[in-house]
Amino acid sequence: MRRTAVLGSAGALIAGTLIAGAVTAPAATAEGRHHHGSEARGAEIAAARAARSGIDWKDCPADWALAKPIQCGWVTVPLDYARPDGKQIKLAVDRHVSTGTKGERQGALLYNPGGPGGSGMRFPTRITNKNPLWVNTAKAYDFVGFDPRGVGHSAPISCVDPQEFVKAPKADPVPDSEADKRAQRKLAAEYADGCAQRSGDMLPHMTTPNTARDLDVIRAALGEEKLNYLGVSYGTYLGAVYGTLFPTHVRRMVVDSVVNPAKDNIWYQANLNQDIAFQGRWDDWKAWVAKNDSVFHIGNTPAKVEQAWLELRAAAKKNPIGGVVGPAELIGFFQSAPYYDSSWAPVARIWSDYLGGDTQALVDAAGPDMSDTAGNISSENGNAVYTAVDCTDAKWPTSWQKWDHDNSRLHKDYPFMTWANAWMNLPCATWSAKQQTPLNVKTGKGLPPVLIVQSTRDAATPYEGAVELHKRFKGSRLITERDAGSHGVTGLVNPCINERVDTYLLTGSTDRSDVTCAPHATPKP
Repeated sequence: MRRTAVLGSAGALIAGTLIAGAVTAPAATAEGRHHHGSEARGAEIAAARAARSGIDWKDCPADWALAKPIQCGWVTVPLDYARPDGKQIKLAVDRHVSTGTKGERQGALLYNPGGPGGSGMRFPTRITNKNPLWVNTAKAYDFVGFDPRGVGHSAPISCVDPQEFVKAPKADPVPDSEADKRAQRKLAAEYADGCAQRSGDMLPHMTTPNTARDLDVIRAALGEEKLNYLGVSYGTYLGAVYGTLFPTHVRRMVVDSVVNPAKDNIWYQANLNQDIAFQGRWDDWKAWVAKNDSVFHIGNTPAKVEQAWLELRAAAKKNPIGGVVGPAELIGFFQSAPYYDSSWAPVARIWSDYLGGDTQALVDAAGPDMSDTAGNISSENGNAVYTAVDCTDAKWPTSWQKWDHDNSRLHKDYPFMTWANAWMNLPCATWSAKQQTPLNVKTGKGLPPVLIVQSTRDAATPYEGAVELHKRFKGSRLITERDAGSHGVTGLVNPCINERVDTYLLTGSTDRSDVTCAPHATPKP
């Protein structure tokens, strides 16, 4: 799950295969209530059509910034799988063909980076950029990315004008009064209304099960009998739902930084749990900053770093930095440190420079760029999809009293992200589209071993999610990175993990039991 925005004023804060022949889809089994009847039949029809038509691979459009030899194409899917002959939408896909010999090639590896709302279209650049962690896998697989429904080039949805979305400063997410809460509630309701007005025909169909069905249609269009899949963050939940709906279609599946798939966790409880985990990783970062006080000069104890943060926050609330960076924008920027270890040093450096008198670096990092219209469109679209999927996937509390009670209670002990997270998700309380019941994620007959990778101190997807999916997917293997918390473990250098992921993707084999790995290297200041 990716926190990309907070709704302080409904605005942004932050942060293929060679052969596409006529391969028919194997029959899905153990599909559960979400996938019986008309939707299951619609998915079979759409996959069979895609298998016949394949993908017309061409050079990517120039403005997609995906240079040759990466190729792009389209896959057509029904908007509503219960009506496979009804309205169709086109999904953007891209690929870099495998670098190995014909004998080494094992098919296509599809990727989803999370969100909901993230684009996977950059995945093939791991080959063009010669990413050393993926050299071996690239010999065996075409790297295939796609924009999920509603995202980017794939029938994109919108909830508000992008330029309005990024305007700053937003209201402070932490309320000082009941009036502040009423103002935020009004903004959230207006955002939900904007989604309905701008994208209402798409909203009922913006669900994880539908994206999983789309994934199966892409598989068929690629000419693949079975799916090889790498999912990170929300992409793990997409993989879990796919594995439940289509267990016999899975060949290899790696899920990294895992969303807890329990029905009662999707999605309200997931966000409350996330607030607790974010505070823990925020504390880890503060300790690291304090340890490196000779470099950053922010504070030589975690308590002093926290006090410096509160002072920065208070000053920005009174007088927004550069006229655009208030507390909401600061949270949007600083939250990247608990997310990713790669942000530890850059965030601390910009903060340190600000304390030393360099205001502009913080404004550039945390404030909006009103001239970047393409980036602002992408940011607004990502937030719209995040909201649409989360709000439509599951039923949310409609009682403000419950939201207020739960978040007020959490904020006392976990103040870093709690209220920002609450306002970002509050549109779900007044959502116009029918809210679904989450799928019961479980092992279906034919599901092969799934490889689960997770760090113990992940902020965005707490460790308990990996444990829960491990229980639900029988035969799965869990690789735990202890005493670490960077989100997206498979992208980090840790031979204990990297070698096992390679082995699994190349041979299908896993360790005979679960594995615990030492943490990757601590960031250098």
